[in-house]
Amino acid sequence: MADFSIEEMLKMQNELQDKYKDKWEPISAAAGKNKLLWMVGEIGELIDIIKKNGTQKTTGDSEIRKHLLEEMADILMYYADVMLCYEITADELKQAYIEKFERNMKRW
Repeated sequence: MADFSIEEMLKMQNELQDKYKDKWEPISAAAGKNKLLWMVGEIGELIDIIKKNGTQKTTGDSEIRKHLLEEMADILMYYADVMLCYEITADELKQAYIEKFERNMKRW
């Protein structure tokens, strides 16, 4: 399976936003905070799965793993929404990630 790029994720999220523009809060910098709060909620749901099932069951049970992956997808969708809200491109994120990686590699 080929890698799933940030650009693909942003494109798909734009399609979702366009489809539900009459039902969902519009993408804007003002909506960015709300998208982050929704993302934190999804992170909480992910943590709950692991907390309730433990590591072994979470990684070994196919139904629990499916639920785990669904919550991770929800997190990525809100993450993409945040990027859209603040007009962050995949290239900008890549550059920031590389710079942070390089700083962390020299940290200790």
